[in-house]
Amino acid sequence: MSIVFVPKKLRGRAIINQETIQRLLDENDQIIRCIAEYQQKGRAMECVQYQQILHRNIVYLANIADASNMSPSTHPTSNESSASTPTVNGPRAT
Repeated sequence: MSIVFVPKKLRGRAIINQETIQRLLDENDQIIRCIAEYQQKGRAMECVQYQQILHRNIVYLANIADASNMSPSTHPTSNESSASTPTVNGPRAT
């Protein structure tokens, strides 16, 4: 069972450290291997189940990353963000 599925009474109390994150990344690696194996065997239903778990794990990791980047000193001002945003298609010719 995924470590993301924490009982309701323990939610918000989990200690998130490097070991927890590494275990989740290792679990994701195993899930991806299972998905690939089931795809090769043509077992779509099993793929979907594992993809849902993988999605939850990735969202959980993204929330951890977002929460760790929420300090006020790391947010750029509006001028800094627009100046440092790269252009996708290059400069426009006028």
